[in-house]
Amino acid sequence: MEPAVVSPFAAWESFYVIIGSSAAALTGLQFVVIALGAESRAARGPEVNAFGTPTVVHFCAVLLVSATLSMPWHAIANGGLALGTCGVAGLVYTLIVVRRVRGQTAYTPVLEDWVWHVILPIAAYATLLLAALGLELNPPRSLFVIAATALLLLFVGIHNAWDAVTYIASEHLREPKD
Repeated sequence: MEPAVVSPFAAWESFYVIIGSSAAALTGLQFVVIALGAESRAARGPEVNAFGTPTVVHFCAVLLVSATLSMPWHAIANGGLALGTCGVAGLVYTLIVVRRVRGQTAYTPVLEDWVWHVILPIAAYATLLLAALGLELNPPRSLFVIAATALLLLFVGIHNAWDAVTYIASEHLREPKD
């Protein structure tokens, strides 16, 4: 009888349960923020697609990476293919976000917006793709890089959600009362 081969993903199970659960909970909270801010001018229009929706997408990407690495893969290459696909999809989506940010006129983005809504997500998804490509060659190193990427996307989402909340709240205070 052959001994069972232990997947290198198994050691990361608790980590991905924690950040995947956090991403799922924060996704729900972002829905609440947008729903509560719907009465405000600041929570309507193309700026939500440019700034609010990507936050949910980043949280969902963390959830997807967590779920992917929690699956019982029989081959590391299959998990790498799934993660690489997530990286490519994230890169394409971030390019769509760039177009949306440039297309909306209600708010003029500052450097901080470009860093948190474009540069860091592009870096995260590109790094995820590269780590996925290297997963079969060096699983321990790639898994640490994937973990760091998932954390980066989680922190980007948290920052951007906070940014959205403070923007909606400040705009709501400026609106004339009926």
